[in-house]
Amino acid sequence: MAEAAPKPNRKDFVSDQDVRWCPGCGDYSILSNVQKVMPELGVPREKVVFISGIGCSSRFPYYMNTYGFHTIHGRAPAVATGVRLSRPDLSVWVVTGDGDGLSIGGNHLIHALRRNLDLQILLFNNRVYGLTKGQYSPTSRPGMRTKSTPQGSIDYPADPITLALAAGATFVARTVDVDAKHLQEVLRRAYAHRGASFVEILQNCPVYNDNEWEEVEDRKTRALTAVTLAQGEPLVFGIRGQRRGIRIDQGVPSVVELGDEEDPIARGVAVHDEHRENRAYAFALASMERPRMPLPIGIFREVSHPTYEQALEAQVDAAVRERGRGQLEALLEGGETWTVEA
Repeated sequence: MAEAAPKPNRKDFVSDQDVRWCPGCGDYSILSNVQKVMPELGVPREKVVFISGIGCSSRFPYYMNTYGFHTIHGRAPAVATGVRLSRPDLSVWVVTGDGDGLSIGGNHLIHALRRNLDLQILLFNNRVYGLTKGQYSPTSRPGMRTKSTPQGSIDYPADPITLALAAGATFVARTVDVDAKHLQEVLRRAYAHRGASFVEILQNCPVYNDNEWEEVEDRKTRALTAVTLAQGEPLVFGIRGQRRGIRIDQGVPSVVELGDEEDPIARGVAVHDEHRENRAYAFALASMERPRMPLPIGIFREVSHPTYEQALEAQVDAAVRERGRGQLEALLEGGETWTVEA
């Protein structure tokens, strides 16, 4: 009797390439946690593809011992679309950044999400261009001083969560680079979802935008600056003596002060429901920004829609039933022909 193949572990997904990110970069934590989660998914590494564009985050495929493509700026979702449709047996992951994914790649990202392709899209958001040495990005805060905005950015920032919801993404989540437990759980949920999974990962750039997410990365301040989204649980945050909740009235969220033993539901605090088909609730959560409100961390939306691949396969099957299976030779030799002479 043949011995059972050993179960994969984290080392099986670690490539032989030297990891080349700046010391302290949040990408290290994300990479480590992805490598820890991959063996749990039960997918052989030969059936996994990581696809990236351009940027610090886009070095990711080199460090995963799987198949991968390091593509061109912003085009990772387009390449991933082709891979997913031609090889539906593969697990396809897209790794992008706030610059790569929301600037030159914004249009490709929107269409991958609205088509509901079965992809896991991880967007690392450090609110700056790191690879090209510190220019402001589409998510940079107003007034942020960088090499390309020495007097401060005058742009209104793009919000990745709002954009994903507007595009119709069926799974939308936010997590934090250094919160290993939460990050791993979100990765598992993203993989389990059938359809377009969009995960914003708040990530620190220690060289060009250090401590941008310090409030929610630091365990000491996170309780007061972030609200964790847990299915079926009221939106409560804070610490003893500073307990608060989120009420949503006509789509507008507000903070409610709560006593330590007070029932939040009795005070009108919203109960989280990530499965609402209508996106209004998720949009209300996405509108919550620091410092006026706590930052929501978790899964904003997960709903079930047919995937693009399912619709395409059904369309092809219907055409075959109606017209029969075509012949490539007949197609090439049929219709008008031309003779090209030198």
